[in-house]
Amino acid sequence: MTLRIHNTLTRAVEPFEPIEPGHVRMYVCGMTIYDLCHIGHARMMMAFDVVQRWLRAAGYRVTYVRNITDIDDKIIRRALERGIPIRQLTAEMTEAMHEDVAALGIEPPTHEPRATEHVPRMLEMIGALEGKGLAYRAPNGDVNFAVRRFPGYGKLSGKSLDELRAGERVAVNEGKEDPLDFVLWKAAKPSEPADAQWPSPFGAGRPGWHIECSAMSCALLGEHFDIHGGGMDLQFPHHENEIAQSEGASGRPFVNVWMHNGFVNVDNEKMSKSLGNFFTIRDVLKRYDGETLRFFMLRTHYRSPFNFSDAHLDDARNALRRLYTALDKVPADAAEVDWSLPQAAAFRAAMNEDFNTPGAVAALFDLAGEVNRGGSSRVAGQLKALGKVLGLLQQPPLDYLQGGKSELQAAVIEDMVSARAEAKKARNFAEADRIRAELASYGIELKDSAQGTTWVAVGGSKG
Repeated sequence: MTLRIHNTLTRAVEPFEPIEPGHVRMYVCGMTIYDLCHIGHARMMMAFDVVQRWLRAAGYRVTYVRNITDIDDKIIRRALERGIPIRQLTAEMTEAMHEDVAALGIEPPTHEPRATEHVPRMLEMIGALEGKGLAYRAPNGDVNFAVRRFPGYGKLSGKSLDELRAGERVAVNEGKEDPLDFVLWKAAKPSEPADAQWPSPFGAGRPGWHIECSAMSCALLGEHFDIHGGGMDLQFPHHENEIAQSEGASGRPFVNVWMHNGFVNVDNEKMSKSLGNFFTIRDVLKRYDGETLRFFMLRTHYRSPFNFSDAHLDDARNALRRLYTALDKVPADAAEVDWSLPQAAAFRAAMNEDFNTPGAVAALFDLAGEVNRGGSSRVAGQLKALGKVLGLLQQPPLDYLQGGKSELQAAVIEDMVSARAEAKKARNFAEADRIRAELASYGIELKDSAQGTTWVAVGGSKG
């Protein structure tokens, strides 16, 4: 069966053929590293980790580029708030990001370029756009892209210029000829630190966000490549602007297939700091192990909204334990995937249909069921081999079953004990019981007395 991928540009699931036979070139917009990674970032990086894993399993050579944006208004602002150099901030946040993604089993990309390494390429592209009349210098010193001079603007978002103009929020007094125009080069401001500025033919300043990704992708993958991915929130304006400036500069098609993963919701509401339902990866890893979080994400198709909740995480942990329990019953042969097996064929059919990981996970449970019904070590080996394709089931089963859950930090336990006390005070006994049960699942026993509640970890700490 041929691999089919949903292409945002055409709004259809289409057969995939790389430009160069046997070699897939893919770029994914990565992190702007001014803070710790949150669950939305994890969802994006997980989605495209699975894409590159399946492309390799399907026999393709893959050049996977996921960038780091290390110069940006938010980065400058955060560095100023902390009173540290920009490079110190970005070094700290990059190290933290690498730790977080490693905990989730996300493989490193082939290349991980930083925006600050490619400023000369950005300046070349801006110069080419100016030479073609697609960019202009504004009175405030910025260089802007003239959207209305580029035919086809809006083809990715599916919106006309008039529709986009009706919804724009850009003030007219920003030195732009048209509010839809976007900045390619930002003139330096007196209040900004020296390490936020570069010399250029357009005056001292720094690149705009959109031109960074165009320059990095073209430098490492060429002006025309196979797949460009990112979160759905980047479809407009970021990816729309990438198309305009890249095709405007080169005169060639930019990307064949555009892929976008769905939003993250928390208890059915979009995750947002303003709503107070915002979680970093580290927040979650205090209470759940990385493989459980990975498995949880794989149970939802990458284009669907992802609903994050403790209840769903608990369910995912129990489901993953069922797979490991099957592997614990029967020693698994070390084996490559036998695609002639019906479960393997179902797995491949699911993944070839736009990376349908829920269908692939269903095939894993079919194999686990066969193991539980007296299957052989060969069948168990196939379960483990297929799990490896998704980055799952590679721990010794007993290790996961006995210790696969992250130990709760003492501060987290105390917070949960306090939350249980508040629930009891409000006579919300169902919530109090739920918290007790969750703590028990980590081996934390609670002891209530007239003086309050104390806890003890079986075989260890005490509070």
